[in-house]
Amino acid sequence: MSSVKILEESSSANPLVLRLQQILTSCSRSIETGDLHKSGSSVSELVNYLDSISDAALSDTSNEESRNNALEVLSEIHLYICQPLLDQAVVDALSFELPKAVAKFACVSGKCLEIVESIVNQFVATCSPRDLIPIFCEALDVPSGMSKAPSYYAPFLSGLSKVFLSIPRRHFEQVKEAVPVILSVLKAMTSELDDEDTNSEDLFARAISIANSIQTVCGKLAGRLNEKLRALLGLFVLQIMSLLCMREKVSSCLTLVLQLSHFLPYCGLSYLGLLTGCDVDTIIDIVLKECTEDGDDYISCFPYVKHGASLAVICGHMSNTVAQSAEEDLTVLKDALQSNQTKRWQAVGMLKHIFSSANLPWELKKHTINFLLWIMDGNLSEKCNDEVSDCSSYVPGLFASLQAIEMVIMYTSDSVLRRNAFNSFKKVLADIPTSPRFDILKALIANSNSSSMTAILVDCVREEMRMENCQRISVGHDEFLQAEKSCQSSLFWSADVLELVELILRPPKGGPPALPEDSDAVLSALNLYRFVLITESTGKTNCTGVLSKNNLHKAYNEWLLPLRTLVTGIEAENKNDYDQLVVDMVCALNPVELVLYRCIELVEEKLKQ
Repeated sequence: MSSVKILEESSSANPLVLRLQQILTSCSRSIETGDLHKSGSSVSELVNYLDSISDAALSDTSNEESRNNALEVLSEIHLYICQPLLDQAVVDALSFELPKAVAKFACVSGKCLEIVESIVNQFVATCSPRDLIPIFCEALDVPSGMSKAPSYYAPFLSGLSKVFLSIPRRHFEQVKEAVPVILSVLKAMTSELDDEDTNSEDLFARAISIANSIQTVCGKLAGRLNEKLRALLGLFVLQIMSLLCMREKVSSCLTLVLQLSHFLPYCGLSYLGLLTGCDVDTIIDIVLKECTEDGDDYISCFPYVKHGASLAVICGHMSNTVAQSAEEDLTVLKDALQSNQTKRWQAVGMLKHIFSSANLPWELKKHTINFLLWIMDGNLSEKCNDEVSDCSSYVPGLFASLQAIEMVIMYTSDSVLRRNAFNSFKKVLADIPTSPRFDILKALIANSNSSSMTAILVDCVREEMRMENCQRISVGHDEFLQAEKSCQSSLFWSADVLELVELILRPPKGGPPALPEDSDAVLSALNLYRFVLITESTGKTNCTGVLSKNNLHKAYNEWLLPLRTLVTGIEAENKNDYDQLVVDMVCALNPVELVLYRCIELVEEKLKQ
C-alpha cells in the first residue's frame, strides 16, 4: 500500500491537519518516485509548516486553541509515521529532519511529549542505528545561547539509550561520538535550571538510562573492546556525577547518585582509586589511546571527571546506602589512607577540585571538609606504614589544595565550616614534612591577596617556630654546641623567616605596606619579628641572623621607621575627622602602632649593645 493511500484513509475537519496531509502526500509521492529535488523541497516545506504550528503554541502558552492545534497536528504525524505499511524509503528520508521538528512540540504539553517520544521510538524501531546516532546528536547539539527546554532533549536521550542497544559493530566509536553531545546538554541544563525544576532530574535519569545501555553493550564485548568501552562509561558516569552535584540541595540528588554509584565497580573504579586519582588516570589513558588524532580535545569534553571522582566518595561518606551501591567499605578506605602518607597526599590533591569549584554548593564543601577531618583524625605518624623520603612531586598538588581550602575559609558565611576548614588546613599542613612545609607556607603568603589570610598564615609560621623552640629547649638549653646544632637542623629558625617578614613590611612592589588595608598582615608580621627577636635574645642564639648588626640596621631603617612614618602620618591626617569610618580605621591601626613601637624599642636596645 502506498503512503498516499494511507493518507487518504486519515480524515480530520481541522484545516491545519488537512494542510499537513497535503504536504505529507507531496513528500510521499516525490520520495517514492525518486525525485530528489522535489522530495527535498517537500521535506523542507513540511519542517517549516511544523515549526509554524509549534511556534504558535509555544509563543502563547495560554492560548488553548493553539495548543489543541499542535496536539492534533502532532497526532496526525504520529498516525502517519507509525503505519506498518509505510514505505521504508519515506521513513528514511523523513528521519533526517522530522525528529528535530516534532521535538519542539514536546515543550507544549505532557501529552505532546508522550507522542513525540512515540514518534522517536518509531524511528528507532525502523531506521538504521548508524544513521540515527548522528541525527539525534545533531538534534541535541543546539548552539550555545540557544538551548531549549528539557522536554525538547528528553526524547532524543531516551532514543539514544535504545539505539545504542541496536549497534551491530564499532560500538566504541559510535558511543564515543554521542557522549560529548549528551554531556553538553546536561551541562547546559544544569546551569540554566534551578533545583526545583523536576525536568532537569528527568534528563539525568535518562542519561543514567544511557549509561545502563552502554553497560549492556559492554557485556556483549570481550577483551580490549570491552575494556575501552568500560573506560568511556567510567568517564561518562563521573562527569554526570559532578554535573548532578552542582545543585544547592545536595540531598535531592542522592537518589540519582545512588544509581550512578552502581556503575563504579563495573568500570573498575574503587573509592581509593578515585580519591587518589589513579583509577581516573587509568581510564583517561585507555580512552586517549583510542583517540589517536584528537585525544586531548576529546578528553576536554570531560572537564569535571576529577570533581566527579572525589564527589563519588564524598557522597558515599554522606550516605551509607550510596557506599553500599558502590560496593565500598568506608572503614577500609580510612585505614588505607591513614596508613599510607603518599595516598593521603594524593587524596588531598584530588579534594581541591571540590574546594575550588565555584559551581558546587557550600553544603558539599562542608561535607568534604568533614571528610578531610575524618581521614586526618588521630596520630597519623603512628599509623603510617610508608616512609616518604622525597615528596617534591606532591608539593604542587598540596600547595593547590591548601589554596583551595583557603578559599573556603575566606568566602564561607558559615562560622562552623570556617572553623573546621581552618582545622583541616592545619592538619594537612602538619602532614607535610618540615622542609616543604615552610616552602609551602612562604609560597602561600607570597600569593595571598587577602590581608586576613596572610595574617593567619604568618601566625602558622610563628606557631611552627614556637613548637620547634619548645622541642629545642626540652632537649637541653644553655649548651652552646647544642644550640648551634639545633640551628643547623632547624628549618623554620633560619634566615628565610626574615625574608618572610620583609615580604610584608617592605613589599616587593616597593615602599611600606598599604594601610589600613593590610593592617592584619602587618600586625602579624610585626608580632613574628618581635617573637623571633625576643626568643633569639633570651635563648642566646642567632639562628635567623636577626641579632646581626646588619639585619638590625636593615629592620630599623627599611622596615620599622618607614612604617612608623606611615602610621603617624595617617593619624595626623585624620586627627580631627570624627566620621565613623575614619574612627574605625584609626582604631584598627592602634594594635599595629603598639607592636611597632615595641619592635623599635627592642631593636634600639640591641643596637646600643
